[in-house]
Amino acid sequence: MKRASISIRKMTIIGVLGGISIILGLTPLGFIPIGPTRATIMHIPVIIGAIMEGPLVGGFIGLLFGMLSMFQAMSNPTPVSFVFLNPLVSILPRFLIGIVTYYTYKFIKDLGENKSLRLLNLLWIGIIGYLLYGIYINLTDFNSIWPILVNVLLIILSISMAFFTSKKLKNKAIDIIIPTIMGTLTNTVGVLSSIYLFYAQRFVLALGQDISMAKKVLIGIGITNGMPEVIIAIILVTNIVKVLRNRKN
Repeated sequence: MKRASISIRKMTIIGVLGGISIILGLTPLGFIPIGPTRATIMHIPVIIGAIMEGPLVGGFIGLLFGMLSMFQAMSNPTPVSFVFLNPLVSILPRFLIGIVTYYTYKFIKDLGENKSLRLLNLLWIGIIGYLLYGIYINLTDFNSIWPILVNVLLIILSISMAFFTSKKLKNKAIDIIIPTIMGTLTNTVGVLSSIYLFYAQRFVLALGQDISMAKKVLIGIGITNGMPEVIIAIILVTNIVKVLRNRKN
């Protein structure tokens, strides 16, 4: 009976979070256009499912996320949607969100608060370093001031979030924050790395850019899409998981 109740619980969570993913995937809420590409909040149900119920639930919801991403590429295409017709771009990284999130969560639970806090600070340093690298790239090949201003704004937001998560939430949600960051980065890095591996030149040409700028273009997308996705995910996942934990208790 205990096994049956656990299975029913997991199926219920998959049904609820999967339903949310479907709503997000079939409406403008899930994929937010930013120029010719789309940012997303569809990784959030995947992360919540993985933290609350484990890698099976997280992986299944991530699989659904990937399939909906492929469906969006077919039904509502942008100039670069062709890349998401490849399951290695659209599905595999999204499936891995749930796996990476859960095992990061498990690792953090066993690591202890002090070491976890140091790891969190290292993650923020890495994110801010990535944004600084984006500024450097745009300065060395200057075309517009706007990417630099966006990076500066994201650095300010990242520093603010680093202070907030390290000082205000460290005793309450550090075991949620780090898996959320890693899960979100799995999506961003996995998708962009796959695009670079399989479609770098064609992708850049579809954006109307020089093929020699493929690396710069993908780094720029990683910044403009990935960093806001990290910040939004931390805010939403932290609060939702805390509410679900309270109800569970």
